[in-house]
Amino acid sequence: MIELTVDAAGLARSRFSVSPLHEVVATLLPWGLRPGPDADPWVARTRRVLRRAKLPLLSELALEQGGYVPDFLSPHPCGPSPTVEEELERVRCTPPQRVLGELQALRDGRPRHGLDGSELPAGVRRALARGGAHVARQAADEMRRYWELAFAPHWEAAKAVLDAEVDRCAGVLARHGAATLFNSLHPGIRWADGTLRVDSRFRIALPVPLVVVVPSLVASGPGVAVDPTRAGDRPPMLVYPVRDKAVTGAIAPAVPSAEVARLLGPTRAGLLTALARPASTAQLAARHFLSPATVSYHLGVLHRAGLVTRARSGRSVLYRRTPEGSRLAESRNTDLKRMSR
Repeated sequence: MIELTVDAAGLARSRFSVSPLHEVVATLLPWGLRPGPDADPWVARTRRVLRRAKLPLLSELALEQGGYVPDFLSPHPCGPSPTVEEELERVRCTPPQRVLGELQALRDGRPRHGLDGSELPAGVRRALARGGAHVARQAADEMRRYWELAFAPHWEAAKAVLDAEVDRCAGVLARHGAATLFNSLHPGIRWADGTLRVDSRFRIALPVPLVVVVPSLVASGPGVAVDPTRAGDRPPMLVYPVRDKAVTGAIAPAVPSAEVARLLGPTRAGLLTALARPASTAQLAARHFLSPATVSYHLGVLHRAGLVTRARSGRSVLYRRTPEGSRLAESRNTDLKRMSR
């Protein structure tokens, strides 16, 4: 259990923020490493990108089993809606000693002082041999690449959801007060008698000057990023999951049924399922993390089979499902058997 005591002045300074870089770092944590059957498809896709791309430092950090990722990778948001470029620059400029101290925390999941690197992953040790400043620069470069491949195509839709959540919270605060607001965020977050309690495997209790609240589409549960030794100048960041299933579909297309995937193959089935709304080759490629050439090939097969149509719209060619394609995409095993008769 984490207990954060906030006085009236701290409560007045507490604020919400939407952080793009936090969403990136959250996929490095264990809930992104081993997604279960109900995991967000966006998280699963980002993990595939992480495995395929050449991101040695991030890949090794993601494979750590302790559930701790160095805090310097996700700096506390400096405003209500920082850009990813602003946050990456803050990672790049992290003081070398802070980088060294936080990498030591990979050993047991909490910050410690001193560093010999003997128990760190080989790739991290090689980066450290060139100094903490080099690690910060390499981390920023890899996170930019990861962002471009896995997040940038979906961030507009994701940010719209997170902004809407902040607006919802503003309404709760105005109508019902701060206590009701905190108690409405998640069952694992409770406010009572000036103390914010968050379910956690860690046991921390300390007074804090304010709390930065960050809604997330990636987090699977509530969490707190807090450094007990620097709570005064680095206030805790409270993260909680936003579960808007209507928006999840806009970020990552619906998963096709297993039967349709077996019939068409997973790639074609995924594209056919995604075409519930018209989309271009470029849009589908970004959404599915495929090359445009690969998407074009599979769309050609679906088009020749009469499952999709295509029509020009301005400079783009939009694909959409035919009635036959929709019946197939939305069918299950019993439907397929009936259709085959």
